[in-house]
Amino acid sequence: MKAEKKSLSIKEKVRDERTRERRSGMVVTAAILVVIISVSGFFIYSMLFSSDEGVLPEPTSQFRSANSSSEVKAAIVDHLSLTAPNETFVQTAANILTKANYTVDYYSGEKVTVNFYRNLPTGGYKLIILRVHSALDPEPPLALFTSEPMDSRKHVGELLTDQLTGVVFYPYKSGSKVYFGILPKFIKLSMESTLQNSMIIAMGCDGLTYTEMAEAFIQKGAKTYIGWNGSVSASHTDQATARLLQHLIAEKQTIKQAVDETMNEVGLDPVYNSLLTYYPP
Repeated sequence: MKAEKKSLSIKEKVRDERTRERRSGMVVTAAILVVIISVSGFFIYSMLFSSDEGVLPEPTSQFRSANSSSEVKAAIVDHLSLTAPNETFVQTAANILTKANYTVDYYSGEKVTVNFYRNLPTGGYKLIILRVHSALDPEPPLALFTSEPMDSRKHVGELLTDQLTGVVFYPYKSGSKVYFGILPKFIKLSMESTLQNSMIIAMGCDGLTYTEMAEAFIQKGAKTYIGWNGSVSASHTDQATARLLQHLIAEKQTIKQAVDETMNEVGLDPVYNSLLTYYPP
């Protein structure tokens, strides 16, 4: 689950060796990858490369509630299926939710694009589980990874207004593939519709080291945002999130009770000593 965010200028080399000991990815400042575009070029590229369909892709799979009339929906956004797949976690989470009369849409990593995040609120989800790489270096803003390769001709407006950035996986090497990363400003300005009192569970690194991403989701209409205050391994966040869902959904505990009991059971991340917490406090 480890991922790192890092800012680079066009001619700078990768630096900051200290982060190599605790991260697996980087963020590359989007400005590096955006060529100086003329006003006419901006509109041309916007028209040629706009792929906003205004709808979510079909989920990779769907887990149906036993109550066929149930309209309570949850989404598992599994970007980590590309780098750290865990079918046991997915099945466990889906079982807890469907027994509580949720219908669960599962999105595998290849579906997690810029436009996926743009249209995510249109799914009408009351619970969104972001099993997604995220990264920080070491100041905010946090970036949520996509699986969409960086292309300076796409999403030009969002790039030029600092809603998107470039992200790469550690260890960075010359020629490493760069992907679009979602910044808090994108959540606030470019997400379609609103999140109707949704609960967001951010399973990646540094989800609540700072509050900018949480604040963005809350401003967009989410009720609660749960995340880690530092780096976290994939295995630990999977274990913790499964326990959290059991307490929140199956046992109907309050957020504070569920988070506290989860941490009592699984403890801090054994490598990074990060803590699961929530926002607003």
